[in-house]
Amino acid sequence: MTDGFETLAIHAGQEADPHTGAVVPPIYAVSTYKQDGVGGLRAGYEYSRSANPTRTALEECLAALEGGTRGLAFASGLAAEDAVLRAVCGPGDHVIIPGDAYGGTYRLFAKVLARWGLLFDPVPLGDLDAVRAAVRPETKVIWVETPTNPLLGVADIEALAAVAHQAGALLVVDNTFASPYLQQPLALGADVVVHSTTKYVGGHSDVVGGALVARDRELGELLAFHQNAMGAVAGPFDAWLTLRGIKTLALRMERHCDNAERVVELLRSHPRVTEVLYPGLPGHPGHEVAAKQMRRFGGMVSFRVAGGEEEAVRLCDRTRIFTLGESLGGVESLIEHPGRMTHASVAGSALEVPADLVRLSVGIETVDDLLADLSQALGS
Repeated sequence: MTDGFETLAIHAGQEADPHTGAVVPPIYAVSTYKQDGVGGLRAGYEYSRSANPTRTALEECLAALEGGTRGLAFASGLAAEDAVLRAVCGPGDHVIIPGDAYGGTYRLFAKVLARWGLLFDPVPLGDLDAVRAAVRPETKVIWVETPTNPLLGVADIEALAAVAHQAGALLVVDNTFASPYLQQPLALGADVVVHSTTKYVGGHSDVVGGALVARDRELGELLAFHQNAMGAVAGPFDAWLTLRGIKTLALRMERHCDNAERVVELLRSHPRVTEVLYPGLPGHPGHEVAAKQMRRFGGMVSFRVAGGEEEAVRLCDRTRIFTLGESLGGVESLIEHPGRMTHASVAGSALEVPADLVRLSVGIETVDDLLADLSQALGS
């Protein structure tokens, strides 16, 4: 019998301590480990950059939740992205990225990896013909975000996996917006899943982290080598906080989705909202694909407002419960202006986002309070 998601979130990698019976893994605040003779390692631990018991517990839990063979925890989501790209690509190789990729991901490609000789092209991943046309002999990775940040575009993971594998490339899926609870990319053919665990996985806006989960054991070992060689690992306290957050992931995601659906209803009927971007809407271009590959449609909502950029900025300043801030996926609701905040790094590029766009990370507060707050901020 296979354990369910909620059971794995609470127990995978988290057996009770054999000495004390403690049901929560301890924080191993340690850098080095006593050896029983030269090379005589206890449970394989020698130095905490290479492995730490608290981080191991998190990595085993993440692998179980995503259905992978190897999980790896990093200091941030971008550290995880950097590690996988440098592990599987080299100078002169080519990567296809989403036409509306996260600004930090675009910055990593355009300002860091491009100087290293990595080539990339932004492509609308919802257009499979465009993706096929962008594939080159040098293409090593098709990089997917689904849903995307902040335009909430949806990509067909199974179809893109077929395109990638036919070209001899890997499919890497950033699953941050969906979380392992709502979407299982590895089961759909992806080779690697990426997370900013800062977001829904940790879920409480109190820790920064990232993760990779590999489907194939050999690839997992390659990624683990680079994790150790590059060194941007999660510290033990960060790993412990993230593991604590995971225990309630399923419950939180259900509430995020419930509240987001109510927020979408309000926004769709408001005269000052010109467009609502949410995969759960039947009119969304990726709705059918999202319904096929996601359990529910998530807690992220973007919308455009009448009055343009200045009105969008003023709206962000008028909310009381929705906190003006970057990041997402915490228990508290956040509001932001992507063009001036999270996606300022793509201004002037092909990935520039609309100036009148507002992004919400819908939290788990009392939904009527959230609706009242948005109503007063939007005005009549």
